[in-house]
Amino acid sequence: MKILVTGAAGFIGMHTALALLKRGDEVVGIDNMNDYYDVTLKQARLAELVDQPGFRFVRIDISGRALMAQLFAREKPQRVVHLAAQAGVRYGAENPAAYIDANLVGFANILEGCRRNGVEHLVFASSSSVYGSNAAMPFAETQGADHPLSLYAASKKANEMMAHAYAHLYHLPVTGMRFFTVYGPWGRPDMSLFLFTKKILAGEPIDVYNNGFHARDFTYIDDIVAGVVRTLDQAAVPDAAFDPLHPKPNTSSAPYRLYNIGNNQPVELLYFIACLEQALGRTAVKKLLPLQPGDVEKTYADVDSLAAAVGFRPNTPIEEGVRRFVAWYRNFYGL
Repeated sequence: MKILVTGAAGFIGMHTALALLKRGDEVVGIDNMNDYYDVTLKQARLAELVDQPGFRFVRIDISGRALMAQLFAREKPQRVVHLAAQAGVRYGAENPAAYIDANLVGFANILEGCRRNGVEHLVFASSSSVYGSNAAMPFAETQGADHPLSLYAASKKANEMMAHAYAHLYHLPVTGMRFFTVYGPWGRPDMSLFLFTKKILAGEPIDVYNNGFHARDFTYIDDIVAGVVRTLDQAAVPDAAFDPLHPKPNTSSAPYRLYNIGNNQPVELLYFIACLEQALGRTAVKKLLPLQPGDVEKTYADVDSLAAAVGFRPNTPIEEGVRRFVAWYRNFYGL
């Protein structure tokens, strides 16, 4: 089938596009190639895609309403995987407009394109950050997510609500995937694994927030992609058991679903660093710091809904995932 993948030069976008191409789909990848982080890494990811049969790249900014409308009308994708976004929790305090443009205006343009062009299913990236100050573990999609701690988290929660409105008003099948701390080869340079690896190899100290005691449900990229692709193949349908007197946020009388996708095994940051030290054969010099504003102390995904729906649970051990990242990093940078 013909699938539009937004953010195709991004970390998750590149891996998702490759998986779809390998199974024989036609992929139209779009990206604005912005400079939030090293553009040469985005170009290198794109180079992994451009020679693949069935792939075509269009450089475009999703916040451009007219250009996005033209793209959808021209390409007529059957399904859409929306991964483009302004990422980063802390950056929102410095540049809030970037989140409004990409994550709200851009997402509205994606929804409009889907509903006006008969898209069969839209799968979009949400985030574990929507759980905000919720402390009930593990996080389940049936819990409330009404207290985001960052603009990024608020924009992702808004995406979920916007998607539900389109599912209800226009019967557009939509599924949101709440990603939990994705890591692996070709990852983002602003993420902890990438930053730590670079500094440890350079003999520089690493910033360890919350004194290393916070925990994340680190999820390996291959597991994320497997969950996204399986979900894409199962278009959301109205929930016949939906009870408007006792509504749950993850299903609806509209064709709408929300799923967590995480490793279901939170790892303390200090152990994560220990795995990295083992893989690198180096010891990190740690600069212990307090928790950053907008950060949460722990994430932990309940993935029972995803497993029931598509028969898949992320399962890559953190030790193996970190080893694979280090192998890629050394090869890519010649270290």
